[in-house]
Amino acid sequence: MTAEHPPTRYRNGRFYSAAEPRATAMLVRDGRIVWLGADADAPAADRTVDLDGALVTPAFVDAHLHATDTGLAFDGLDLSGTRSAGELLDAVAAFARTRPADGVVHGHGWDESTWPDQTPPSAEVLERAAGGRRAYLSQASVHSALCSSSLLPAAAGVPGYDASGWVREQAHHAVRAVALGALTPEQRTAAQRTALRRAAATGVAAVHECAGPGTSSEADFASVLALSGDGLPLVFGYWGELGGAAKARELGAVGAAGDLYADGALGSRTASVRSPYHDGPGCGEAFVTAAQAADHLLDCVSVGVQGGFHAIGDAAIETVLEGFALAARAVGVDRLREGRYRVEHVELIDKPMIARMVEFGVVASVQPVFDLLWGGPDRMYAQRLGVERAMASNPIGAMHATGVALAFGSDSPVTALDPWTVVAAAAAPRNPAYRMSVRAAFAASTRGGWRAAGQDGAGTLVPGAAASFAVWETPGGLRDGLPALLPDVDGAVPPRPVCRRTVLSGQTIYEE
Repeated sequence: MTAEHPPTRYRNGRFYSAAEPRATAMLVRDGRIVWLGADADAPAADRTVDLDGALVTPAFVDAHLHATDTGLAFDGLDLSGTRSAGELLDAVAAFARTRPADGVVHGHGWDESTWPDQTPPSAEVLERAAGGRRAYLSQASVHSALCSSSLLPAAAGVPGYDASGWVREQAHHAVRAVALGALTPEQRTAAQRTALRRAAATGVAAVHECAGPGTSSEADFASVLALSGDGLPLVFGYWGELGGAAKARELGAVGAAGDLYADGALGSRTASVRSPYHDGPGCGEAFVTAAQAADHLLDCVSVGVQGGFHAIGDAAIETVLEGFALAARAVGVDRLREGRYRVEHVELIDKPMIARMVEFGVVASVQPVFDLLWGGPDRMYAQRLGVERAMASNPIGAMHATGVALAFGSDSPVTALDPWTVVAAAAAPRNPAYRMSVRAAFAASTRGGWRAAGQDGAGTLVPGAAASFAVWETPGGLRDGLPALLPDVDGAVPPRPVCRRTVLSGQTIYEE
């Protein structure tokens, strides 16, 4: 898209640009940066914007997002602050009274790992709290959910079913389809607009919508793609379905990737891991074999779309990478590298697997805030995996140091739309061995997201590049040209930057 506005000069600012590190002005024309330099030398323009000393950076890209769920979380029932089953039921009861009697109560974000008693309420108790309404409450990982007794029959006989009402994976997908299917098209679009507007307000100019069977519907996917760039962030769509490369192209997707599940999630004990869980039986769920992964990649090669998988556990990642090796035998490593295929999440990965990621040119689409929320020796990952494996999880800095291409995202609504916290979490992880610089983390949150979607020329402030940028007030000051994010020597955490304006290809999509 290109801007419909007249040529615009942005002056009296500070610009994060390797090409012109001392620039204080920028000229934008036809959606592109055409000049960058000192105020005194700025060319004339039809329109001038005074930045009042603000910082201008490339806009963020959220490389993994679910727009409908994010909008519902903003407009609906946020359960992330509940710390017991009782608090959850009280929140459901209060919210349900505001909903129609024949509607569905949508809630999100409960995390039983933060509860003293980690037993969730039963389907029958939840039904009573909801006043007889159907209730669907997705767990923080969105790989399991609590559902009320009137919604539970949708999952009967499906793997992952539990009569308690806490359903996982395929059973969760069955219940989720009914809950989201209860939305009208207008309600769905409104939720998606809410999500994209919120993203723009945080300096995000593009998102990767990760969809597929079990996550959303084709109608949901088409709806969010239709909003792309219409005064909102650009939407790169990914449709994850085995053998679905041609369908992904027909749906307008960038690739057959995103939520193509090789496994589940650690929070639901369904991520496919090599060694049993520390706090429960089994090694999770594996949904894809190496042969199926290879066939999918070859399908993507033949159709000419980007491929990829969702893989969190070490067993799942190993399987997917073996699929890459099988595909490489058929078409060659270089052909796979050209496709710039991707794997989402990549939480439990060791050095040999990291080396294979580099070999096949695989993009790691990762979420550093997972580690911030659940990593370390005393949080959910330690409960699920034990301390040693928890501290080895999310080695994002090690992947960066080894040469894996990174793209950062939120997986919203799993974590919040807050890109500066994403950057800070990558720069200061729970395991200090995995640190990376703030500059490198910022690059993965900006240029990395564009590159992962095949847009190599975006994500920088240089003449000729797309004019996609954000304007920031930086109350905590600057360090090395970017906002100060990490604690100082006294342990004080600087206040986060405040977004004043977000611009996509010359068009303002957010202004405070």
